[in-house]
Amino acid sequence: MALVPSYIKQLDNYKPGKSIKEAKRELGITDLIKLASNENPLGPSPKGLAAIKKSFDQLHRYPDAIGYELRKKLSERFNVKKENVIIGAGSEGIMSTIMRTFLLSDDELISADNSFIGFRVLANASGRRVHWVPMKNYRYDLQAMAEKITDYTKIIYIANPDNPMGTYVTRDEFNEFYSYVPERVLIILDEAYYEFAKDSPNYPDSMSYRYDNVITLRTFSKVYGLAGIRIGYGFAHESLINNLMKVKVPFEPSFAAQAAGVAALDDTSFLKKTLETNNHGMTYLKTEFDSLHIEQVPSIANFITTIWDSEERASDLSQKLLKKGVIVRQLIAFGWPDCIRISVGIEEENKKFIHSLKDIL
Repeated sequence: MALVPSYIKQLDNYKPGKSIKEAKRELGITDLIKLASNENPLGPSPKGLAAIKKSFDQLHRYPDAIGYELRKKLSERFNVKKENVIIGAGSEGIMSTIMRTFLLSDDELISADNSFIGFRVLANASGRRVHWVPMKNYRYDLQAMAEKITDYTKIIYIANPDNPMGTYVTRDEFNEFYSYVPERVLIILDEAYYEFAKDSPNYPDSMSYRYDNVITLRTFSKVYGLAGIRIGYGFAHESLINNLMKVKVPFEPSFAAQAAGVAALDDTSFLKKTLETNNHGMTYLKTEFDSLHIEQVPSIANFITTIWDSEERASDLSQKLLKKGVIVRQLIAFGWPDCIRISVGIEEENKKFIHSLKDIL
């Protein structure tokens, strides 16, 4: 008897960006910078970090199973009821709960091909049929996705902005798309990079679309620098949240993660500094890429994806940059082997990257 379902056997292991420790171990290089995983280059939120340290003497206690304090804080911040809020171990943790809660045996899913790997892993692991719709000009093709909707469609996933391209669905595009979506279909709007994107023209902040079938997902990983502690949150109609709360892993997120989230929401100075650092870095990198005639995808996140003439060229550049102490992400795992994604760093890191790239070119 087969213990493992065939759709699980066919999955590939998730391959994250190379860590600094891994690179040091493999290459023996000590002076390394990592511009591969869209992390906050300023480190964690100071207020969040202080809350984590303060929680240490309570780590023998189980965390609040319903996450009252953090959910209450989020509800006040975004002007919704606490019953409209869920928290989890990153946005992927909530995505996993959504899958387990709402998918029936014959249900189908729709999303863009070569978008966020986290959703791809969860969707394929569900064993359900998934319609992976090719992107168009490195953007979600909502018209083509709408054409895939059937009586079996249950979940549609949209990362806005997208990772790894940094492109986004506009307000007008989403409004048009939504008109084709039946009320019985859940739309997941993954806004992991919301804070970086929210001021872009015609960006559809999903909190303006409080429809009964729209689930918003956001995270503390990026702008608040808490990726290592795994804390994310979501907004939806209270009936959806009520059922998600029945299925979510008990005592998730951890005691320290919940404390960090509560504190980080008050860290306005760190939030401002993060956005300023990112804006400055994005301008610098875009200008340098233009001067080097490097093709890039316009991004409203905290990274820029560059396009090269072949997978071999992208691989060669990534390896040579690594030997110079700069970790970037060739997007083979995402299905874009001729592309390299560069996360925005602090000024010194961005300059080291550009200097190294110029040496190689």
